[in-house]
Amino acid sequence: MIESKINSVLQGRSLLAEKDFKPEEIQYFVDFGLHLKAMKKRGIPHRYLEGKNIALLFEKTSTRTRSAFTTATIDLGAHPEYLGANDIQLGKKESVEDTAIVLGSMFDGIEFRGFKQSTVEGLAKYSGVPVWNGLTDEWHPTQMIADFMTVKENFGRLKGLTLTFVGDGRNNMANSLLVTGSMLGVNVHIVAPKALHPKQEIIDIAKKFTEQSGSQIMITDDIKKGVLHSNVIYTDVWVSMGESNWEERVKLLTPYQVNMDMMKLTGTSDKELIFMHCLPAFHDTNTDYGENIKEKYGISEMEVTDEVFRSQYARQWDEAENRMHSIKAIMAATLGNLFIPDLPDMEG
Repeated sequence: MIESKINSVLQGRSLLAEKDFKPEEIQYFVDFGLHLKAMKKRGIPHRYLEGKNIALLFEKTSTRTRSAFTTATIDLGAHPEYLGANDIQLGKKESVEDTAIVLGSMFDGIEFRGFKQSTVEGLAKYSGVPVWNGLTDEWHPTQMIADFMTVKENFGRLKGLTLTFVGDGRNNMANSLLVTGSMLGVNVHIVAPKALHPKQEIIDIAKKFTEQSGSQIMITDDIKKGVLHSNVIYTDVWVSMGESNWEERVKLLTPYQVNMDMMKLTGTSDKELIFMHCLPAFHDTNTDYGENIKEKYGISEMEVTDEVFRSQYARQWDEAENRMHSIKAIMAATLGNLFIPDLPDMEG
């Protein structure tokens, strides 16, 4: 079977963190995801994983990640098997190594969404099959492919754009956006209180990639400076799953709420500016969390206002759909053993 050079390099590999791949390989996932999305829209079958079985391991609950991996697996012709927190005993009754060996003998690929990065790394080390990180406390690589697909759909390019993440600069989304953007030539700004700035080791990883790509990074607590000339304003929930320090985060991050005043501070024209959010978003009180926060802290909107969330800038729904197409690209490229011609350079 003839294989393109880049596909042979990707075959059999696990996607645990973006930093483990070359920039051109991450770019390939983005472009292949857009290609598969076009095929899906045109009704063209792409069952590249016919007859394979995929284990979906979830320590953390999920809407988009579970739905995306399930539909992507089925579209590719494979069978997904969901194993939730009550179905697996990773590190409790059975070690990660023992679990990985068993699952690797039965499944062709494994997705993991949970807490520790060491868990997904152990699954990859001992299972003998590709493992895909659906989210850990440190990294969110599958989300990144969907995010930069969304950016490229809107602007037709990635290099030279500026993406600004506003909020908790230490969480997995900030880590992944900072590193992935630096790999792809996107300028990334992290705008957060000093207490929530990224760890130096994450900044150092990003800086190494900027030397290759020519992009620039900025870490600041100055909102006006940080959002200026942004093309993408990106935010995430103030308190991640597994955390409970709402009072501290509300006090720290209320000034960093994404609102229309912040969008205007970018100084960017409407045609060159979008808003993104990986979801779920607390933009109103139509959730139990929203009601509780309003009762305790007197605010009805948190990381983003409802006005921005429903505005002409909002791209979170496209971003959510792209989770499926991006995950499909990742699984097919690493497990499909198929011919994928190199896509033309769409960066121009």
